[in-house]
Amino acid sequence: MSPSRGALVAGAVLTAAAAATIAVVVWPESSDSGLAGESGSRSPEQATAAPSPTRSYPLSTAPRTIPAVREHIAARGPGWRPTAAAGVVIAPGSGTLADEGQLIAKELKIHYRGDVPARAGDVELALTPGKGTPESYTLRTYDGRVTISGPDQAGVFYGTRTLKQSVRADGAMPEGEVRDRPDRPQRGLNLDIARKYYTVAWIEDRLREMADLKLNQFGLHFSDDQAFRIQSDTHPEIVAPQHLTKAEVRQILGLADRLHIQVVPEIDSPGHLGAVLRAHPDLQLRNVSGVGSTGSIDISNPGAAKLIDELLEEFTGLFNGRYWHLGADEYRALMAKDPAASYPQLQRAAQQKYGAQAGIKDLATGWLNDRAAVVRPHGKQPKAWNDGFFRGGVVHADKDIEVEYWTGREYGARPPQEYLSEGRPVVNLNDEFLYYVLGQPNNFIYPTGRRIYEQWTPLVLRGTQPVPARYSGQILGGRFAVWGDLPQAQTAAQVAAGIRMPLRATAQKLWAPGRPALSWDQFRALATRIDGVG
Repeated sequence: MSPSRGALVAGAVLTAAAAATIAVVVWPESSDSGLAGESGSRSPEQATAAPSPTRSYPLSTAPRTIPAVREHIAARGPGWRPTAAAGVVIAPGSGTLADEGQLIAKELKIHYRGDVPARAGDVELALTPGKGTPESYTLRTYDGRVTISGPDQAGVFYGTRTLKQSVRADGAMPEGEVRDRPDRPQRGLNLDIARKYYTVAWIEDRLREMADLKLNQFGLHFSDDQAFRIQSDTHPEIVAPQHLTKAEVRQILGLADRLHIQVVPEIDSPGHLGAVLRAHPDLQLRNVSGVGSTGSIDISNPGAAKLIDELLEEFTGLFNGRYWHLGADEYRALMAKDPAASYPQLQRAAQQKYGAQAGIKDLATGWLNDRAAVVRPHGKQPKAWNDGFFRGGVVHADKDIEVEYWTGREYGARPPQEYLSEGRPVVNLNDEFLYYVLGQPNNFIYPTGRRIYEQWTPLVLRGTQPVPARYSGQILGGRFAVWGDLPQAQTAAQVAAGIRMPLRATAQKLWAPGRPALSWDQFRALATRIDGVG
């Protein structure tokens, strides 16, 4: 979670020593750090895409993109360039790709012709259900045409991103065949709009940026101590004057859906509820001396669950995505030296509900499980911050709740191996590399793209050391996170500029495993060329 709560282009360049060899670079993740790489080669007899008949062209190299494509089968030929006669067409039975086709046609400034036969110079989009893994695609450039196919719309869309970036980088799509797929299923950006308000236009710009980087998850933290930033019909009294209307949220969700990005909303509880509690002071947690606990709700009070569940019921109806973030971090009662002595009402409630051996962490775990039970019937996969999962106790967090690992600094925070050894799925938001905290409080320094690119991998969950490679399958991916602790420290434009290269580096490391083929300077230069910036 936010630290104040307690203290991606090039495709691997493929070269051939002789015309008889088609080179393919694959970077496997090493057993220790995920940074080692090795190369291999395949002959035309081993590859399904044979070189073009003419030998007047050199063997092609991989398209230069961010993130890099994972596999390119080289071929001889001129490649593909957008021309005045070129168009985008949709293959028979693939009509649902119309949005993707219209977008790439607009971006490449060529015609969109829809469901008609492809002709010379065209780009054809095709769905091939059952052929490939989710979000994968095959992009074949041959005989002056491009065909992008995949098992789902997202994969085909990512193929169009590769085509767009290659044309931006070098004016063309190289001859040959790209076979590409993500290394991790969850790849994204997390944005705190509770502390700092961002306009719809700014958020939509970030979604378009994410889509070009093949990122598919946008975390939206819209409730915290500072403000509750989305219109509420059930509890309008908690909403900040500067907020997103539900119509604006639906607009954002519509764009995200078209760009194959899932929005992950978060209402954090039982801590970080200051904005809610200002309108409901009777539900604020107080210690034995009657002193209020900032942002914390009294989970021994039945009214607390009623209020939060009403909000969850309302907003799970607004957000149509698969995931819901429940927060669960930094509950002040559990940060006290002696929680039971400081908050006897919580201790009594824990024992009454879970037995004499229970404690406040059991009550908090029960709260998390109960809130997960509210969102599941709405088709939501629950998530929570890692410091909301406790060792020991008589109540255990439901095994399906995804652990979003952000810190090892917080009181009671556990090493990532503990969650992994329990078989829990984990998403990486390592605050050492992936936290962009406005104003840099609590010794947090703005992350650099270079450091992420050269030192971080999804296995590096805490600090700088990777977890053992045997846990790799449980690490679902990661998100780069922007937190507004000191909201006036940067303007929205400065935030966008500041996160540009870190976000590209993060996208690279989540899409293609292992050491990137390009140096950092080469990567940065490619990003500048693709983005068309200074």
